[in-house]
Amino acid sequence: MKIYISADIEGVAGVVSQQQVTPGNTEYERARRLMTAEVNAAIEGAVAGGASEILVNDSHGPMLNLLPDELHPAAELILGRPKPIGMFAGLEPGTAGVMCVGFHSSARQYGILAHTTNSFAFGRVVVNGLELGEAGNYGAYAGEIGVPVILLSGDDRFAAEMAPLFPDAEQVVVKHALGQRAARAVAPSVARDRIREAAARAVRRASSIPPFRVPPRGDGAPYRLEIEMNSPALADLASLIPVSERLDPVTIRLPAASMAAALGWINTLSAMSASLR
Repeated sequence: MKIYISADIEGVAGVVSQQQVTPGNTEYERARRLMTAEVNAAIEGAVAGGASEILVNDSHGPMLNLLPDELHPAAELILGRPKPIGMFAGLEPGTAGVMCVGFHSSARQYGILAHTTNSFAFGRVVVNGLELGEAGNYGAYAGEIGVPVILLSGDDRFAAEMAPLFPDAEQVVVKHALGQRAARAVAPSVARDRIREAAARAVRRASSIPPFRVPPRGDGAPYRLEIEMNSPALADLASLIPVSERLDPVTIRLPAASMAAALGWINTLSAMSASLR
């Protein structure tokens, strides 16, 4: 049984500030160790639940956060960027389930360090009328290839946002948001215990958890991706893409034949936005 783990950092117990998620300081070095430990707990739980193959993808920022020499040996690790499908790089049809460890709420929502893909660039990402954050967008891609999301961990606001999209997935709450950059968290050891136990349950239940799919538009057309940029200047940049449509000063629309294509547009615009940062 193959299990896939996508690892972010904002939803890790003990992480609350921008300093902790940005390389180049001691707080980040501490946070990446906490991140690695939570991923190891998910791996241990997956093995206990019956997983025979585990692939971990580092999905935060530079995607060089997890410590390879401290990773549980039962898993293989994908590091670095850019890479196809970004946060779900390497996910293949036939995988029993996806675990999203250390994830967070979408842009402009409550929750610790909430954002969608790029906090500088994006205010909202909407697919076929459904507003989605990172877990939603990538979970929809997984569903498109027949793979369910079976576990999500992060803060309480993230759990509430994900419940309607992934009602059958195991939810692990490791902290309660008191604001965008403050939280009441359980001890890291307690968070790991919760993740380990939930991961084992998730693997045992994986075959009964349905994949998530974005509802169709109803007209038989491909996906419609609408992105609200964080400034008119960013929308100016996005509108240079020949197939884009400018809906208002900050919103653009892009066609997408699949969720993989939608993610391609999101990641392309994220990279383009660096020219204005």
